[in-house]
Amino acid sequence: MTGGPETLRAEEVTVVAGGRPLVENVSLEVAPGEVVGLVGPNGAGKSTLLRTFYRALRPTSGRVLLDGDDIWRMPGKRLARRLAAVLQDSAGDFELTVYDVVAMGRTPHKRAFQGDDAADRGLITAALAEMEAAHLVDAPFDRLSGGEKQRVLIARALAQRTGTLVLDEPTNHLDLRHQIDALRLVRRLEATTIVALHDLNLAAAHCDRLCVLDGGRLVADGTPAEVLTPALLARVYRVDAEVAAHPRTGFQQITVLPERDAERREEGR
Repeated sequence: MTGGPETLRAEEVTVVAGGRPLVENVSLEVAPGEVVGLVGPNGAGKSTLLRTFYRALRPTSGRVLLDGDDIWRMPGKRLARRLAAVLQDSAGDFELTVYDVVAMGRTPHKRAFQGDDAADRGLITAALAEMEAAHLVDAPFDRLSGGEKQRVLIARALAQRTGTLVLDEPTNHLDLRHQIDALRLVRRLEATTIVALHDLNLAAAHCDRLCVLDGGRLVADGTPAEVLTPALLARVYRVDAEVAAHPRTGFQQITVLPERDAERREEGR
């Protein structure tokens, strides 16, 4: 990454829409080089909160700071040199090649109408190779599968070469191997990263800390071992689950109990 990792901080961020709070007084911090997972059930406010981090949505109150700078007070191009985002729903039907899409990541570093130089082309090629998508370089983006599109969009963020990443379900549409590869790559970059994930086992294996949202509020913040407890899973996800460190990896592993087994266990108490 060209820009070094920076501290990303939300300070009492609230987002209200239609008179209803979607995110309410959320404060959290991601330290330089840290990978923080944002987890919670559907409708918890994860995507809404992340949208305030990359300036797609202005908070109703509160602020988002990048190394102490309010992101809403800096020029958009300056922010794009420091922070890159991969969105859940950004895989539109562009009439562009894969190369063109990834090259968009170099735009913040250029003057208006400036073309790609050898350094840009090298970064674009390297980003595609990192995502095992180099063979798609000349393919029309709108003809790719969902998983291929997602890998290309992650490559675009890599080509942007920022020190801070905001990722909203980056493993969406990816098969199991590419999910793991993408999250391993994020760790290897040593960028400041906040990533929304649905899969709690993936989050436990690849994140330094987890922040849990429920009903728009931050209800837990800590290491995977501290956060992923049967009590929290019951309260936030409404499931009965067992949690244990995997014997080989040491990572927290969640097993959701079938309803019948949960009932039997309840009866035996």
